[in-house]
Amino acid sequence: MLDLKHLRTLVALRDGGTLVEAARRLHLTQSALSHQLKDLEERIGTQLFERKSKPLRFTRAGLEVLQLADSVLPQMRACERNLQKLAAGHSGRLHMAIECHSCFEWLMPAINEFRDHWPDVEIDLSTSFHFDPMPALLRGDIDLVVTSDPEEHPAIHYQPLFRYQSLLAVSRQHTLAQVKQISPQQLMEETLIHYPVQRSKLDVFTRFLDPAGITPAATRETELTLMMVQLVASGRGVACLPSWALHPYLDAQLVTACQLGEGIWPTLYAAVRTDQKDSHFIKDFIAQALETCLRDLPGVTAVEEL
Repeated sequence: MLDLKHLRTLVALRDGGTLVEAARRLHLTQSALSHQLKDLEERIGTQLFERKSKPLRFTRAGLEVLQLADSVLPQMRACERNLQKLAAGHSGRLHMAIECHSCFEWLMPAINEFRDHWPDVEIDLSTSFHFDPMPALLRGDIDLVVTSDPEEHPAIHYQPLFRYQSLLAVSRQHTLAQVKQISPQQLMEETLIHYPVQRSKLDVFTRFLDPAGITPAATRETELTLMMVQLVASGRGVACLPSWALHPYLDAQLVTACQLGEGIWPTLYAAVRTDQKDSHFIKDFIAQALETCLRDLPGVTAVEEL
């Protein structure tokens, strides 16, 4: 019965105060405006304003429609502005999930810098402890995944961020503390502390222990890097962590580190949907994250794009 044209017409009449001014604001002739108002009143079956009143006075029905217009029209204008920004690549949504659970240290500063440049982009961040992020990325539930385990898929684009070395953290009193390079067999009697994710997502298993057919004596899970380091420092086990995540604890002499075999150097990626990889704000976020990493993280190296 009502459409946006009717709402705009009644608002123009209220704000203009007269039929002449309302017609001017709507770029209509006074006759066309009068016809439009008469058609609207016939549709709803009641009069909307007193035609001979000065100043112009609306009926109860007219005030009801104006109340609707004051609610709907601003929302429509806001939606139109947002659509224009989306078309221009200036706003949108960037919901992220992290498979690299040591990444908060550098990711949060990158997010803060990104917010300064893209205040109209909605940002959200979660870990992937309790869900598989790749199906969520394909469904569109999230928009970017930080991962070190790329799974080839035509709908997913992987942007390399950097390479880093995985090191084994041990307590300073541990017998391995004086060993610079360890073998898989040296972990057979150890408790391995790791993040609560599948072993297939952990480099210490997939790139070090599993190829040698070695299983540690026990495992223990924790979500927090700091808790992991504290457990290691107190002799509760050993843990495999990125060199840049271990760096402050090594400097503080809380733990020491050993190289895993000849060295394990994973690559960290930002995974996005292929149809979103050229989005202006997504490209800018990845660029800012990469700049932040190479500037702030010790021991990481840049890699070429896939």
